[in-house]
Amino acid sequence: MLTVVLVAALAVVVLCAGYVGHVAVRSSRPVALPSPTGRFAVGRVAYDWTDAGRTDPLAPRPGTARELSVWLWYPVSRADARRGHRAGYAPGAWSQLHFPGPVGLAESSFDKLRTHAREGVPVANGRFPVVVLEPGLGFAAPQYTAIAENLASHGYLVAGVTPTYSANHSVVHGRAVEATDAGNPNDLEGTSARATAEANRIVAVWAADARFAARRVAALDRSGGQVDLRGHVDAGRVAYVGHSFGGAASLEACRTDIACAGAVDLDGKEFGPVVHAGLRAPLMILGSENSCVTGTCSATSDQDRGDLAVARSLLRAGTGEEYAYSITGARHFNFTDYGAYYLARPLRALLALGPIDGHRALTVQNAYLVAFLDHAVHGSARPLLTASRSTSFPEVRALSRRVPPSP
Repeated sequence: MLTVVLVAALAVVVLCAGYVGHVAVRSSRPVALPSPTGRFAVGRVAYDWTDAGRTDPLAPRPGTARELSVWLWYPVSRADARRGHRAGYAPGAWSQLHFPGPVGLAESSFDKLRTHAREGVPVANGRFPVVVLEPGLGFAAPQYTAIAENLASHGYLVAGVTPTYSANHSVVHGRAVEATDAGNPNDLEGTSARATAEANRIVAVWAADARFAARRVAALDRSGGQVDLRGHVDAGRVAYVGHSFGGAASLEACRTDIACAGAVDLDGKEFGPVVHAGLRAPLMILGSENSCVTGTCSATSDQDRGDLAVARSLLRAGTGEEYAYSITGARHFNFTDYGAYYLARPLRALLALGPIDGHRALTVQNAYLVAFLDHAVHGSARPLLTASRSTSFPEVRALSRRVPPSP
């Protein structure tokens, strides 16, 4: 019996060691993010901007002006695609977005993540609309690189905002900045009046961040910036896109921006005055499987019923076009880059990632994002948006829509 126990224990040790070795090899392999599908190549530049006219209510020191890191992805001509150098996924202090310590061994090395953007390359000829991209609570703009690069390849200037003191980690003016209790409180979950009030407070800050970023990008049409954008910014057309809490902020930013051409909520419960006021601009909600934030779901808990009521209030109040879809097999983290790179099974099981292939989930949402923005911003046709079922994207369920009558 002792021999059997010892042999069994040794076998477990060998298997564990073998699995750890397998994970170490896999996490060190190069991984390419999904390739952009547009006709442009992509450039990237980072800005640190200070909103001198706004005191930051989330900062630990009272009276501090609001500071933000904004990454800008932009269209580049194919002829210039090999100029400059490839942009790192999370360079310098941004590397702290990686899981720390031993847990980090189960995640792809950021040094091995292959982006498609180049740094130090000129913008393509033309004038391009602005898309402000806001992350989920705790997340940062770099973690949405796949979405940002694809939109830029389709002719958009994508300003990825990392909400300072709400993101778990940001880098502003070269210094690392972590979340504060004011910016990322622990009690935002649930349906209590206190949780809703806290969420509404932070959404207002994030919406102001998004509008500020849109104005600063518009100003680059005159000043140029690190990359010469003079004459390349179509400031009259702005769209707001966000994931999770950033989705709620994007809707609220659109409500208060007369230049807003459309807004997209990626699997985010809605907060703020927009819930009762609605939007005049076109709106798209793209949710995970059975997500109640789309206004349609099988509600099984108080949280679900609360999310459903809020979404229906938003959709009833709006007067613009509305589209709501869900992606079968997707969960909340499938709207980030997490689905695109390697995560060992124990770590993947802890994250909100569904059974859908990670690259496929990003491909699906990128197609719907482009279709919606092209229609909302440029007035293009909308066959994908109005189809009850797409043969190209059978994972997508069309849940509700409100479209104007055909002329």
